[in-house]
Amino acid sequence: MRKIGYARVSTTAQDTALQLDALKAAGVDVVFFESSSGVGPRLELRRALASLRAGDVLVVWKLDRVARGLSDLLGILSSVKAAGACIRSLTEPIDTTSPIGEFTVQILGAVAQLERSMIRERVVAGQIAARARGKTWGQRPHLTPEREEELIALFVQGGHTIQSVGAVFGVGYSVAKRVIAARFPPSLFSRPGRPRKTSV
Repeated sequence: MRKIGYARVSTTAQDTALQLDALKAAGVDVVFFESSSGVGPRLELRRALASLRAGDVLVVWKLDRVARGLSDLLGILSSVKAAGACIRSLTEPIDTTSPIGEFTVQILGAVAQLERSMIRERVVAGQIAARARGKTWGQRPHLTPEREEELIALFVQGGHTIQSVGAVFGVGYSVAKRVIAARFPPSLFSRPGRPRKTSV
C-alpha cells in the first residue's frame, strides 16, 4: 500500500510547511504539490489521481485543499474509489479505509443528493416563471460562480448530457463542457456529456 500525498496553497505567499510536515509525519511515499487558486486548474491533483493504484491511500491535510465544494469532493471520491484506492484527511473524520469514514462519505452523498434535488427544483420553477413572463433563452458566453455550481450539481445528478445541462442554463456545449471539465479529471469522460469510472 502506498500513501500518496497532495498539498495545495492558493498563493505563493502562503506557508506550505504545515501541510508538508503533516504529510511527512503521516508517512506519505510521494507528495504532489501545487500553488493554485480554488478556481484554477489543478494539474498536480490530476496527476495524483492518475497515479493511484488499487490499495493506495490519497492523503490530504484538509478536504478544502483537494475539493472546491461538495459536488467536486464527491467526484474526486468517486475517482479515488474507481482506482481501488482510499482517501484520508489528516484533520477531519474522512478516512475511507475505515467503516466510520465510509459512513461519513455516505452521509455526504445523501446531503449532496438533497442539495441537487433542491437546485433542480429551483431551476425548473425559475424556468416556468420566466416562460410565464414571456422570457426566452439565448446563448450566453459566461455563468456566474453560483450558476456554475448549479450546473455542476445538475450534471452530477445523472441523466443529463453536457449539451442538455448547458441548454438548461442558457449556454452552449463548449461553455458547459469547460465548466464541468474544470471540476473532474479528463479520464472520467468516456464520451461527451457523461462521466465514467476508470481504473488507472
